[in-house]
Amino acid sequence: MKASKMDINAILMNNFRALAKTGLGVLALALLPQPAFAQSSQTAGSENFRNPAEQATYADLATLAEASEMIVRAEIRRQTTVAPERSPGLAPGFVRLYIEARTQALIAGQRALGESLVYLVDVPLTEKGKVPKLKKQVVILFARKSPSGSTRKATAVQLVGQYGQLNYTPELEARLRPILSDFAARNVPPRITGISDALAVPGNLTGESETQIFLATADGSPVSMSILRRPGQQPAWGVSWGEIIDSSARPPEPLSLGWYRLACALPSSLPSSANLARDANARRLAASDYAFVMEQLGPCERRITDAT
Repeated sequence: MKASKMDINAILMNNFRALAKTGLGVLALALLPQPAFAQSSQTAGSENFRNPAEQATYADLATLAEASEMIVRAEIRRQTTVAPERSPGLAPGFVRLYIEARTQALIAGQRALGESLVYLVDVPLTEKGKVPKLKKQVVILFARKSPSGSTRKATAVQLVGQYGQLNYTPELEARLRPILSDFAARNVPPRITGISDALAVPGNLTGESETQIFLATADGSPVSMSILRRPGQQPAWGVSWGEIIDSSARPPEPLSLGWYRLACALPSSLPSSANLARDANARRLAASDYAFVMEQLGPCERRITDAT
């Protein structure tokens, strides 16, 4: 398949028109001037990100997967360099390419795809400042159907972020499969948007207490965390994904979707406005129990995406 200049220009111009109408809000993706997950100036074009597939963490893959309508394994057949004047928002040390690729497999998604795909991607220049040659490279694409439509011979897709194209390896697909299975399950943990309320209640014995923390979610479904302290015992905590507050609830497994929802969305400290206790000691206890939970969860490490 060989795309004409008319095909490339049609995709560019259609997206530029859409961009102007939306004010960069809806279409700020790798196909357009700004990637969906903005790079920091420290990492853009750096040597550490020549192979982002090796750098990607669990949180990175979960973020890319959740933003995608389709995840595709494809082989690059042809590349065309997009002129700098048609590449607004391009990070220093990067080049924008128009890619023509052959579909190998639809890893996730419901949309029917043709044999051929076209899309735009920003990639770092080589160490010598040259445009890298990607022909015959197999990649995994995190994408949506492009609002620009398709060319005469191929489906146009839109990458969901700066690193919506990752070099394919069996190891990368093996890491990705469990994440996709969790997102496809019926009981997917909801996206956490903040903390609604928190209340610590001292018990009858010295050193005994229980803290309940209620979380706000994108779909309004209830999620709560409980922290129990007993004299002479280590604090115990768990999360309840539903209406029933389960006293035997357990913490989520590390590097699971439940862990990702909490570790990558909760604020680093308990907001004072969410603490319902009036007593100073009870307020300190709630804040301390929340800090304990955050310590147990550990950091949400990201290397190629950000929280936005």
